[in-house]
Amino acid sequence: MTDKPDLTALLGSRICHDLISPIGAIGNGVELLMMDGNSNRPEMALISDSVANANARVRFFRVAFGAAGAMDQQVSRAECSAILSDLTRGGRLKVQFQAPNAFPRREAKLAFLMLMCFETALPHGGLVEMERGDARWSLLAAGPRQKIDPELWEMLSNPALRLELTPSNVHFALLREELSRQHRRLTVDIRDPEIRLSF
Repeated sequence: MTDKPDLTALLGSRICHDLISPIGAIGNGVELLMMDGNSNRPEMALISDSVANANARVRFFRVAFGAAGAMDQQVSRAECSAILSDLTRGGRLKVQFQAPNAFPRREAKLAFLMLMCFETALPHGGLVEMERGDARWSLLAAGPRQKIDPELWEMLSNPALRLELTPSNVHFALLREELSRQHRRLTVDIRDPEIRLSF
């Protein structure tokens, strides 16, 4: 008897897979236009930046929302670092990422979902430190102003808590489900101006 398939993750993988090719094609088209002497036009810079941001978001969502694969499927530190660097380029949130050369993709999924929770809590930006030790992850976020919804953070460690979700906070519920699926326990410590998570 196999486990029930994670339809949400499969759907996330399918959407990202179908979007990445056309976004890449648009990026290639922009590069060709810029080679023809259009690189100094402000609208070309705007299009180029937008394509780069969309590409980074889709790659990030592919890990955060997509299927994590088999238990032993690995992801490289270089790939995750590149995704996070592209995602935060020019933004108010900065990320420092430290991990082994390779680690389970399932762990990267959890870490990326936690980063989305940090984004919600730090609308004015800040610094996120993500580090994987020998067996555990430690994540620390700090920013000038926190926007904490206590119930959203409580739901991460309280399976019985049911909240009305919105598109802007659905990642909290997805994180709780993924923690349960992986039989992980999350430790949450919120003390202004820092938020610490570990699993």
